Amino acid sequence: MIDAHLHTWDRARSRYAWLDGAPAQLQADHSLDQGFAALTPFGVERAVLVQADETLAETAYLLELVAVDARLAGAVVYLPLEDPGTVAAQLATLAEDPGFVGVRNLTHDRPDPDWVLGAEERRSIGLIEAAGVPLDYVAVLPRHLENLVTLAREHADLTFVLDHLGTAPVGLPDDDWSRWQGQLAEIAALPNVVAKVSGIYRRDVAEAAVTPEQMEAVLGAALAAFGADRLLLGSDWPVCTIFSGAEATMRALVDAVAALPAAQAQALRSGTATRIYGLAE
Repeated sequence: MIDAHLHTWDRARSRYAWLDGAPAQLQADHSLDQGFAALTPFGVERAVLVQADETLAETAYLLELVAVDARLAGAVVYLPLEDPGTVAAQLATLAEDPGFVGVRNLTHDRPDPDWVLGAEERRSIGLIEAAGVPLDYVAVLPRHLENLVTLAREHADLTFVLDHLGTAPVGLPDDDWSRWQGQLAEIAALPNVVAKVSGIYRRDVAEAAVTPEQMEAVLGAALAAFGADRLLLGSDWPVCTIFSGAEATMRALVDAVAALPAAQAQALRSGTATRIYGLAE
């Protein structure tokens, strides 16, 4: 299995300022060995590293790791969308690095939910589109999902990867669930958007595990919207450790996928990630 959403951080290599306000167990460094120790029992053989800091120092760090660790299939790295000049220069260099498979920003951490629609940000997104690499997109608010629709229509040749299914509202009232399903269907109608079945946590009770029934409902909604060939599987380690823990999260996820027909399960486990990120077989 390819884990399409794995994080690692070393605070000597990048600032990770958001960790200052995070739960204590996340504030320490988190190594690849720790991550694979937690995930290998669930069938994870390789992983895609995903950026967790908005610095070019972290971008360099992730690519260094990919270059020396055979367990890593590639890295989705940070580029400063607000600075298209730097984005253009970086893309020219990154194109020569086989470990570079995509770009992401911490869109959800911006005070302005419409930040990504700025003129400079759109220019940068156009450059990423021209470079032919996917753009991971984080959404925690309905407005973030609305903006994804706008961007995906505007950049029809760019593959957008919606992280964490746009923050599935597990455990929240039916109105939240219905709105999310409606937005997911609208997004899935755009053929250049795929989504990660990752970051599926209870939103109503802190540190409570997602039940098998809740995981099955989320996966069912994702399959109905996107189909298996447009879904990727991800652990979101180590963030998952502060919710119900890696074991409970992965068990619910892996069991739900295992119950699918073989072709669908294979697409989620590795097929879609390999195709979307252009990973070596």
